[in-house]
Amino acid sequence: MPGMASTSAGNAAPVVEPHSSVLSWDRARATARDAGEALPVETRPLHNAHGRALAAPLIARTDLPSFDTSAMDGWAVSGPGPWRLTGGEVLAGDAPSPLATGDAVGIATGAPLPPGATSVLRHEHGRVDGERLTDLVGGRTDGQDVRPRGRECAEGDVLLPAGTAITPAVLGMAAAAGYDRLEVHQRPSVELLVLGDELLDSGTPRDGRVRDALSPMLQPWLRTRAEVIGCRRLPDELDALREAIAASTADVVITTGSTAAGPVDHLHTALGELGARLLVDSVAVRPGHPMLLAALPDGGRLVGLPGNPLAAVAGVVTLAMPLLDRLGGHSAVEDRTARAGDLLPHPESTRLVPVQVRDGVAQPLAFGGPAMLRGLTLADGLAVLPPSEGPPPEDVVLLPLGWG
Repeated sequence: MPGMASTSAGNAAPVVEPHSSVLSWDRARATARDAGEALPVETRPLHNAHGRALAAPLIARTDLPSFDTSAMDGWAVSGPGPWRLTGGEVLAGDAPSPLATGDAVGIATGAPLPPGATSVLRHEHGRVDGERLTDLVGGRTDGQDVRPRGRECAEGDVLLPAGTAITPAVLGMAAAAGYDRLEVHQRPSVELLVLGDELLDSGTPRDGRVRDALSPMLQPWLRTRAEVIGCRRLPDELDALREAIAASTADVVITTGSTAAGPVDHLHTALGELGARLLVDSVAVRPGHPMLLAALPDGGRLVGLPGNPLAAVAGVVTLAMPLLDRLGGHSAVEDRTARAGDLLPHPESTRLVPVQVRDGVAQPLAFGGPAMLRGLTLADGLAVLPPSEGPPPEDVVLLPLGWG
């Protein structure tokens, strides 16, 4: 981390005791959201702004559309008809001549309406006899099949608030509204430290060892909200872990594994020796109970994810994504809900369950254990089941995974 010096074991700070205060899932998520401030603002061209958050409201710089346009291919007409065809056609980008009452001219979808035109007659609704154009349908009204100026927005309208995530649709809206560049928040930087002597980088699991499933899953997921500046594999050694955390320059360090109290789980000890302050030290959630969040001495943050894949996913949606959203200036998104299917709550812990949603009902997927990923590959999201000794609620919050 910037400005952080490595601390040797000889003059270590007191070791932070693991699991000193278990937080509820809601409180842990809120703590992560409040564990930082939005990063500074910068201006970026549209083609480099995707995935960031608006640092200022998107305000229309012009009426949209900025002139009356045709909504259909056909003819621009003036008056009730029948009409005399003037010849030619108005195309998108043209500056058409005025149209006299009783006249008509061919027009393409999106083309500017000639001055004096009162409506557009669709191609399939008209009949041409020489220079005469007749309406086959009738009942014509002024403004029919015309997109009037300002129909979508007027100059000065607030199109989107600050904090909105910049999607391809937002980029298109910004361009249409007259923007070449956008004020956005900087994206936080993340370094991923993957722990475990038992992990293999290639091939099939063998000799008591398993494949590292978290590196290929977490890196692209984290890139939706951050700049991943590194992914390192570390042995199950205290010194290696402490030194890697101390040396990181990332805004957020994310570790996988070593969050519990096993013989090679060194994360709590390393954080204690570095003088870190635990903000979240285990959460009443299943899976993912031993997740943690720490404030590092230089102002950075560390998110400790459990090593089991689905438990790590629970840690990402509970701690990592709320923190990264805050640092990146993203507004909190309103929770989506679905009707609860065959979902059973736990009496003491929140459950995060991979579900598919069909006809508005969230149904659990098979293969949803903490060490499993198969169910997650088919999931529409994670259903949040609050602790309860009774039946599940009628509706459940559905957390989007956000990686699609």
